[in-house]
Amino acid sequence: MTLWRIRATVDDRPGYLSVLTASLALRGVNILAVQVHTTEAGAVDDFLVDAPDALDETDLLAAVEKGRGRDCWVERSEVRGLADQPTRVLGLASRLVRDPDAAGEALRTLLGADMVTWRPGPAAGPVGVEGTRLRLADGDGGVFELSRPAPDFTPAEYARAQALVELAVTVARRSAEQVTLILPDGSELGVRPAGPDDLTAVLRLHEQCSARTLHRRYLSGAGRPSPDRLRRLLDPARGMTLVAVETDPAGAAESVVAMANLLGEGDQAEAALLVRDDRQRRGLGGALLRRLVTHADRTGYAAVELHVHAANTPMLRTLHRLGRPMRLERDGAVVTVTLPLAANHCATEVQRR
Repeated sequence: MTLWRIRATVDDRPGYLSVLTASLALRGVNILAVQVHTTEAGAVDDFLVDAPDALDETDLLAAVEKGRGRDCWVERSEVRGLADQPTRVLGLASRLVRDPDAAGEALRTLLGADMVTWRPGPAAGPVGVEGTRLRLADGDGGVFELSRPAPDFTPAEYARAQALVELAVTVARRSAEQVTLILPDGSELGVRPAGPDDLTAVLRLHEQCSARTLHRRYLSGAGRPSPDRLRRLLDPARGMTLVAVETDPAGAAESVVAMANLLGEGDQAEAALLVRDDRQRRGLGGALLRRLVTHADRTGYAAVELHVHAANTPMLRTLHRLGRPMRLERDGAVVTVTLPLAANHCATEVQRR
């Protein structure tokens, strides 16, 4: 027996798939796996089959045509083809988590492409499927272009490939944001993007902050924010949240000592900081704020805005130390500080690439 991959289009009507499978069964072909890709031209059926050694490519093509299949493609398969598609995709996703730079090779493996290229800037044509060519936006200012001799790509393959690319971009961004800060007093803190799993640690951070610190952060006397509000801050729809963490001497647990939020709205982003009382005035707030502003600049926001209590002189001093142009507007006890971001987003992306 020999393993083959067969792909054919059939009318997406009741009973048509059974006609095709019956035609293969009459020739002793055992279907090991099947995937159905819905397209405008009909249902594209992708089979992994075990066929008698006496059958060759011509025989299999004839069997598919007899079963009302069209646009047929047949190719020998290897034993590794026995792994089902979800298992293969999960394996490639695990690889990208370890090495996000392997996105091109993962796409080649997933789709059987013979050519995978990455280009900076917008695609030469629209992203999506064009026969045996595929274009994918990588979400970071570039485009992947893939091609193979046959068969044509399907919308389902495009969706899987785009999901892998988005995973690689997300992992790469998170990895780039994970740093170790060495503060002026010699202490070391880890800084990383926050997520929903940090809710318990962030609640603990708020419990450890004084009422004055919480008032300066939230500009209200309502005390600690609700868990629902903190959950939204940790996973903003637009922007990012960073946490600074310290690890116990045994390295078994970490605690959050500061949180920095960047929330996007329109072409501007609003930044805010919360630093635990015993970690204030050590340069931590300035380090976090610089990372927020850099991220906003790189993402393409026109400005970053902060609302600071007028009595919060340490924060105002930190903002001046950024060395950036700023506008200050006072409304009662609150000072609104606006940091214009003049860098062109597209130019920044090209230079970074």
